[in-house]
Formats: sequence, C-alpha cells, structure tokens
Amino acid sequence: MNYKNKRLIGILLTVAIILLMPFFAMLFTEKVKWSPFDFLVAGILLLSTGLLYELVLRKVSKTFLRIAICIAILIALLLIWAELAVGIFGTPFGGN
Repeated sequence: MNYKNKRLIGILLTVAIILLMPFFAMLFTEKVKWSPFDFLVAGILLLSTGLLYELVLRKVSKTFLRIAICIAILIALLLIWAELAVGIFGTPFGGN
C-alpha cells in the first residue's frame, strides 16, 4: 500500500473517530442528542474537508499556497459547523 492510500485510510479513520465521540456521549448523557441526519451531515462535512485537504496536497506544489488553501478550507468547515450548530449567521439552516 502506498503513502497516498494510507493518507486516505487515515482520513476515513479520523472521520469515524470524530463521529464516535458524540455517539458515545449520547450513551452517557442526555445533553447530547444527535439524530442519524446529524451524523450524516457531520460525516459529509468532515469527509469532504479531509478529501479537499488530500486534493490540495496532491495538486498544489507551492508550500505557502498549500497552507493558505488548507487554512481557508478549515475556516469554511468551522463556519459551516457553527452555523449548523447554533445559527451564527441566522440562515434557515441554523440550529437551535
């Protein structure tokens, strides 16, 4: 197995581990209430972020540009996650 495939497996395992955190939290407390749809949306967001990182690492050769694009992807993920969680921008998709 080559290095690029190991990174893809790492991305998939990381997404799974991150999604296991709220799953196990739901078993121990009533404060975490995720529906299957919440897990689906979170999985899509995390997986697409990881795959975008992988695409940037494979296609962009300049280090500064790689870092800038990866930071932009991370900021986009955090803003989307925050909007879906608490509705910081007031869109119809906002949570709570």
